[in-house]
Amino acid sequence: MTTGPVRIPPLGEAEWTDAQRRQLDYAHRQGRFYNVVGTLARHAEASVRLGQMGAHVLGPTSTLTPRDRELLILRTAVCCRSAYEWAQHVAIARKAGVPDADIARCRLGPAAEGWSAFDAALLRAADELHASQRIGDATWATLATRYDTRQLMDVVFAVGQYTLVAMALKTFGTPLDAGLDVAADALLALDCAPP
Repeated sequence: MTTGPVRIPPLGEAEWTDAQRRQLDYAHRQGRFYNVVGTLARHAEASVRLGQMGAHVLGPTSTLTPRDRELLILRTAVCCRSAYEWAQHVAIARKAGVPDADIARCRLGPAAEGWSAFDAALLRAADELHASQRIGDATWATLATRYDTRQLMDVVFAVGQYTLVAMALKTFGTPLDAGLDVAADALLALDCAPP
């Protein structure tokens, strides 16, 4: 399922060049060969560099907890109305221990009942970055009560990375991976409230 036609299909293993095989074989052997990887592999040089930033956002060099990171990414998926990103990160968030109630509330936004003031600020940061490419002063001040400089920067990097990924996935028409499900119609009906 996509939110449009498949414009750039994922690169199948039979199509890999030797250079692509070196780049992609590790992910394939680890059982993590997602359609996004296959699609981006059609531009190997850009894929490597985009992957480096993705590895930071999802990896041990990020200063955000997995829960906070996933809340930001899920809200970014809603703001961008990216079904692929939403479906992938619901699964990743669950593996990171994010409760289903929090995942569902990401669709409703920062004003949804049940968020702490800090969690609401995280979602509001994603909304504000989406709407105006800047975290507002009040949201920044709330995040700064708990986050240091690097963590504040990683909020922007996480939202920025996944906004770019959403743009690519939606424009290229990357299909959902097998085994993932998403209520795309419900997701596409949502939008981020203006800050």
